[in-house]
Amino acid sequence: MVKKTIRCSKCGNEMGGYQNPLPTVDIIIEIASKGIVLIKRKNPPFGWALPGGFVDYGESLEEAAIREAKEETDLDVKLDKQLHTYSDPERDPRHHSISTVYVAKAKGKPRARDDAVEIGFFNESNLPDEIAFDHRSILKDYFNMKKPE
Repeated sequence: MVKKTIRCSKCGNEMGGYQNPLPTVDIIIEIASKGIVLIKRKNPPFGWALPGGFVDYGESLEEAAIREAKEETDLDVKLDKQLHTYSDPERDPRHHSISTVYVAKAKGKPRARDDAVEIGFFNESNLPDEIAFDHRSILKDYFNMKKPE
């Protein structure tokens, strides 16, 4: 654990605290006959990414995944399964985060919202060159999981 000193926002006094990884979720949204949904990020790090984000205090991972999907794609999703949890401290260049990735199904037409500037449909053969975070590795795991044994 990394201990650090922080200032209280109310009284200004210094207090000890711990710097912990941040919990996040990412969602692989499947839309029948179209592929999976990726968003083009409005904020750094730029590139294409899975919809996702931070888990709010008091929120379950599942609730966060459903909320983030709606906020970024305007889609109502049904979570199908949990793919994996990714915890490499270098997965996000901004800070140490731990992401639980869900596979979800949705119907309808997504639209870019929140911190997404564009929406795209992709499959294993047409992934974009510029993919943010460790999402290329996550997508590799997803496509391997989808292959028949």
